[in-house]
Formats: sequence, structure tokens, C-alpha cells
Amino acid sequence: MSRRVARGFSPFRGERASRLVPQARMGGPMPWVIAIMVALTVIAAAGGLAMHNLAVTAQSELSGGATVQIVEASPTERNRQAQAAEILLAQHPAVASLRRVPDAELEQLLEPWLGTGSGPGLSTVSGAASDTDAIPVPALIDVRLRSAVTPGDLDSMRRLVAEQAPAARIDAQSSWLRPVFSAISSLQWLAFALVMLLGLTSGAAVWLASRSALGANRDTIEVVHLLGGTDSQIARIFQRSIALDATLGGTVGLLMGLAAVLLLGRQFAGLDSGMVAGGGLTGFDWLVLAAIPMVGIVIAVLTARLTVMLALRRML
Repeated sequence: MSRRVARGFSPFRGERASRLVPQARMGGPMPWVIAIMVALTVIAAAGGLAMHNLAVTAQSELSGGATVQIVEASPTERNRQAQAAEILLAQHPAVASLRRVPDAELEQLLEPWLGTGSGPGLSTVSGAASDTDAIPVPALIDVRLRSAVTPGDLDSMRRLVAEQAPAARIDAQSSWLRPVFSAISSLQWLAFALVMLLGLTSGAAVWLASRSALGANRDTIEVVHLLGGTDSQIARIFQRSIALDATLGGTVGLLMGLAAVLLLGRQFAGLDSGMVAGGGLTGFDWLVLAAIPMVGIVIAVLTARLTVMLALRRML
């Protein structure tokens, strides 16, 4: 009889061992808590990865770009200086290509804010073509350099066009969006901080569930100890129970999180913005999101084992 009892308890694994901690799968709160945590983690991680991709794409596209503005009220003089600046900048050794933005394209971009145009290079606030309400729109030249823009490149271009185009203002495109990049970086770090916070919250939830299960099965655990069961064998029972809950909850949470990410992705894609398009997720990003439930399972199992082992040392 003693050998049978020892043989029955010594492995402490499988379906027989799991019955020592009765729990209905997906019926208790633990799997659903894990599912919610995983879903929120997937959404937060996707947001952080998208912000990172957007910043990297935008910076790479703007790092070699400069914008030339011809700020001149007279349309004739503005066109003359713009043409002179194009000819001079085309001769600069650092310039790879340049393009003057058509006046019609500028008016179309400004129309939602300034109203319809009253002529080449002019927009009106009210939409009426009057000389008093007309606002001159600077001539714009998009310049692409062979490498990243440096202060030396900007100074040399300014000196080159200073005589023929005194109204020209040359700035690096990346400097315009520096506040935007700073805000994107802050949001990115906030998303990753949320991921860490959700991971800690999930660990705390597993800790509370393990403590509750220990308290509810204290009498059973004492009997198992009297029959020769070790702390490690008892902890393995709780590990298996938590692993099943984490697997079920992680799978459900991953599906919910991916559904939310795809829905948000379609909403942002509808904006038809080139900058937003640069924040799309890559194949590696999707693999990272898919690995979140597996990381959650590892955290849950380790937390359950440590919690049970420490509690058993104080209990018995």
C-alpha cells in the first residue's frame, strides 16, 4: 500500500495531479484577466512599434531634404528669384535633384485653411478675389541632397543664392518636424512603458491567484506533504494549472489584440497620409506581437512557481 501511495504521488503531473487543484477552464476569472492583459499589451506594443517605424521612415526621408522659400509679394519678382535659385542650386555639388512645387499644388494644399485662390501664388481668406484680402504664397523649391543635410550645406546654398534671390529662405526639412519627432518619441516610450506596466500587472494577478489557490487547498497540501510530497512537486501542480490558464487566456487575448490593431490600421490607412503610411508594421513586428502570449505564459509560470515555493516554506 505504501508503494502504491508513493507511486501515485511521486510524479505529481498529468491529469491526476491537476485534480488536486480543481478549477474550471475559462470559467474562473484568471484566464479572462490574462486575456485582457495580453490584448492591451498587444495594442500598446503595436502602437510603440508603429511610432518607431513612423519616426525612422520620416527621418530617413527628410534627412536629405531642404526647402527653399521665396518670400516675395510681387508675383513677377517671386518667379524671377525662384527661377534664378533653381539654376544656381542645380550647380551646387551637394544637390542631387530639385523640384519647384507648382503654384496650383500649393493653393490646393492651402485651400482648406485660406479659401480658394485668386491667382497664381495668391489665396484669399474668404474665397473672394480681392487685392486687400489676398495673401501671397511663397514659391517653394524641394531640394534633395546626396547625403544628410548639414549646417555647412545650408550655409553654402544660402551664400550661393543670396545675390540673385535675396528673398530666399533655405531650411532643412527635418527641422520643421523636430517637435513632431519629439512628440512621437514620447509616445513611443509611453507605449513601451505601458507594455512593462501591463507585464507587471499580469505578474501581480498571477501572484494573487496562486496565493488564493494555496489558501483554498491548504488542507490538501498538508496531506500531500504527510504522504511524502515535496514543495517542488506541489509547485509543479500549480504551474501546470497556471500554464493552461495562461495559454487559453493568451490565445484569446492575442486574437482580440490583433483584431483591434487591424481595425485601427484600416482607420489610419483611410487618412491617405504619406507620413502615417510610414508607420506600418513590418513582418518582424508581427512576429513580436505574436510572441507576447508566449512571454506572458513564461512570466505566469515563473511567478506561480516562485509564489508557491515561498509560501510553502512559510506554511509548512
